[in-house]
Amino acid sequence: MELKALIFDVDGTLADNERDGHRVAFNQAFEARGLDWRWDVETYGGLLEIFGGKERLKHYIEESLPADQQPEDVDSFVAEVHADKTRRYTELLEQGTIPLRPGVERLLREARAAGLALAVASTTTPQNVATLMRANFGPDEADFFDVVSAGDMVENKKPAPDVYERALDELGLPPEACLVFEDTSLGLASARNAGLDTVITVNDYTEDEDFSGALLVLDHLGEPDRPFAVLQGDAGGARWVDVDLLRGLHASRHG
Repeated sequence: MELKALIFDVDGTLADNERDGHRVAFNQAFEARGLDWRWDVETYGGLLEIFGGKERLKHYIEESLPADQQPEDVDSFVAEVHADKTRRYTELLEQGTIPLRPGVERLLREARAAGLALAVASTTTPQNVATLMRANFGPDEADFFDVVSAGDMVENKKPAPDVYERALDELGLPPEACLVFEDTSLGLASARNAGLDTVITVNDYTEDEDFSGALLVLDHLGEPDRPFAVLQGDAGGARWVDVDLLRGLHASRHG
């Protein structure tokens, strides 16, 4: 089975945008409403166990706030605040304050040049994906990915396999023809539940999680002048992730 596509999670995988992007935008949206809520780095790290921004905010309201401080219509309030947060997050992206992680741009360009299909499977919105690409690749690259499968397009969020199964349907490929890139154990579970092999690049929030079952666990994708560190698995002496390494990993499973 030939490797034909790469599928990427976004938040924490393509960019370190959870701590310094989504968290900041949430706090700005809270402040704009006169709320004294503030998600510090540690608090937000705990909330990342809940997939999806709206789900994360609803969980915080229902589990962390006294009943008399909760809005009467939680769902409407969450939708309103999340829409404002998304707008503010988009502004942060457009300002170029959230760069791609090491090796991401290089690998994406190499993979596209090699004829591999590129897809996103993420709980973020298609708008956020387009803005991230436009900010980092240029004004004409909003549609950089062949397929974008987002959390609001499926019934169940990660760790359910829905978002990956939708990506496979849109690609028209079996899981054996694809590799996934994730940064969390729940994301890994989602991909594995869809039958997909996965490469992990950890970040500050996820470096201590259990990634049993991953093909390879790295600190980042690496660059020629900034090699990755292998945390789990065998990179065969490679120092950065390129198409040749990925084809070798894939062949070790499906050759």
